[in-house]
Amino acid sequence: MKILVVCQYYYPEPFRISDICETLVEKGHDVTVLTGLPNYPEGQVLDGYRYGRKRNEMLNGVKVIRSFEIGRGNSKLKLFLNYLSFAVSGSVKAFFMDEKFDVVLVNQLSPVMMGIPAIVYKKKHKKKILLYCLDLWPDSLAAGGIQESSIVYKFFMKTSKWIYSSADSIAVTSSMFKEYFRSTLGVNMEVMHHLPQYAEDLFTESIEVTKDGKYNFVFAGNIGDMQSVETIVKAANVLRERSDITFHIVGEGSKLEECKLLSNKLGLSNIIYYGRKPVSEMPQYYGLADAMLVTLKDDRTISYTLPGKVQSYMAARKPIIGAINGETSHVIQDADCGLCCAAENYKELANLIIQFCNSDKKEKMAKNSYDYYIRNYSKEKFMSVLENTLINLEG
Repeated sequence: MKILVVCQYYYPEPFRISDICETLVEKGHDVTVLTGLPNYPEGQVLDGYRYGRKRNEMLNGVKVIRSFEIGRGNSKLKLFLNYLSFAVSGSVKAFFMDEKFDVVLVNQLSPVMMGIPAIVYKKKHKKKILLYCLDLWPDSLAAGGIQESSIVYKFFMKTSKWIYSSADSIAVTSSMFKEYFRSTLGVNMEVMHHLPQYAEDLFTESIEVTKDGKYNFVFAGNIGDMQSVETIVKAANVLRERSDITFHIVGEGSKLEECKLLSNKLGLSNIIYYGRKPVSEMPQYYGLADAMLVTLKDDRTISYTLPGKVQSYMAARKPIIGAINGETSHVIQDADCGLCCAAENYKELANLIIQFCNSDKKEKMAKNSYDYYIRNYSKEKFMSVLENTLINLEG
């Protein structure tokens, strides 16, 4: 198949879509990606991609076409311009594409407008779209503080309904997404597939474990408003007298500096920040962990989400401790691979960490974590479902 993939984010930005595209190439497909200029999570377009450079690349067999994009910056206005710039410039690129593809795959994170270039291509060339939904819109706006009664929210409600209804098939990362599509957006359930994310191969390989005689807890990933990493900082403050417990925060994002400032204000010495690291180096940080941490805001819509880091944690054979509601809480309980409390409840998170340290079920949790991953989230299973869905749309 000749597949056109539309996603605002692509390598060197840290998203799984790069691995998906490269795996499709390995399976014999011809893959072209229409994307923007790398600026996530730093907020500024990377130096090598400014001033018209690297607008067309070949990366590990994947043809990458980059359209103009304004860096997301650190303000809501800049973020809106970032969203709008890709939707417009990507649509122009899509309209003037002469190459004929068999099917279009939209890897839809935020914003939902990244699906518009795919619709432009569909209308012109009469091809079908599979939209893979990782972020729910417009409820992601509500989680970010936009009132549902506002003009902005109502506009994006109409826009989201149009984009989702324009897809010929929809795949969702979380089973809880299905109810939102049915009840809020009125999307036909017959075109929906449950396709949870997988972990890259390096996480399923043997990870060298580093032991220092302490209990180490690691959070890895984006540090933004939705992730509520400050819940971990506050839990670390509760446990500040426990010299045998250390927290490790690996990643970057819009809330990283706030978390560092809070740590400094509280005078914490039991929390270490590493910044953003390439995916290839992540196994060494996972190797530090007795358990991995996952947190999200206390928000109804956000609770529908199953963060991709959960699959990575499981693939790496790690117990998971979460301060998180909804889908992730259900998964941790169903897998019996860790402990979980309500989102943003830092005191209970601290209690769970003490409970874990005293538990004699650590190895059992680790085994359950990996076993659950293999049964439900393996890369082989993901790629099989994705490939078959795309082939069916091609026909």
